Amino acid sequence: MTTLADVAKKANVSAMTVSRVINHPDKVTEELKQLVHQAMLELDYQPNIAAKSLVSKRSHIIKVYILEEMDTTEPYYMNLLVGIARSIGKAHYSLQLVTTDGVDRGPADGCIITGFRQKDMDWIKNLKKPVVLFGENEAGFSFVDSDNYQGIVSACKHALDTGYQRLVYIGLELEEAFTKSREKGYIDTVTKTGQAPKIHRFENRSSAARTFITAQKEQFAENTCFICATDRLALGINQGLQSIGAQTPKDFGIVGYDGVFLDQVSSPKLTTMKQAIVEMGEACGELLIQKIEQNDTSLRQQHFLPQLVVRESTR
Repeated sequence: MTTLADVAKKANVSAMTVSRVINHPDKVTEELKQLVHQAMLELDYQPNIAAKSLVSKRSHIIKVYILEEMDTTEPYYMNLLVGIARSIGKAHYSLQLVTTDGVDRGPADGCIITGFRQKDMDWIKNLKKPVVLFGENEAGFSFVDSDNYQGIVSACKHALDTGYQRLVYIGLELEEAFTKSREKGYIDTVTKTGQAPKIHRFENRSSAARTFITAQKEQFAENTCFICATDRLALGINQGLQSIGAQTPKDFGIVGYDGVFLDQVSSPKLTTMKQAIVEMGEACGELLIQKIEQNDTSLRQQHFLPQLVVRESTR
């Protein structure tokens, strides 16, 4: 069985240094942490978490709260959890998942929260421990998110560059920071072209967008591109256009947002703004560990620019 002394010998450092890296990583250099972690990896050394917890007076548990219903048809939250687990695992923390229908028990050193709404902010403020939100917010919490504004700006520019003359925004029926940022990206872009913004908001269900298109088909002229706040809404727009015999992408274009799964199963496949979900999960974990181990109370905001993936729903 590999011991702490074996790791010290492999890394060519003292056993005390290895212990410090494991129990007090905030007190050693990044170079030293990497050296010791590499030795631990090569020797398959697993620190005694219980002993570590006694030394540091921490539980070494991170709670991840998902405060909305998880759709099992697409791996959005699975990708997020993979990223979080990957980053906190490197720091020897464990993940505890708390969902809307689960039970929240036991201690934790910090929390990552997603799927929140404005009504949740008072509850989150009362947690009295380090918190990172996965998603923009206006309540002063550190967060990691897609660059929602610039993502929609890029979607609009792609539509205009490929010759669509009119842009219509299909948004979410939510008054949240991320929805406001996406809408603002659309409004700012179309206003510069001299167009009046046209915004329609729905629940995040493809059926709502599909019904809207079939009922309002007369108001949309050809050469229009629908800029959608989610791939689910884009899927509904596509289904609606198909039901009225419209040709995509010749007559109408569609750009979605997410790029997790639905964009690839749609026919035609959706052009979308692909979010780096796994990488953003990793960033959430890294930021929270920093807050816990360095007692970092500063406001941190990290944006990831989504990638335009051009498929069959635009020219």
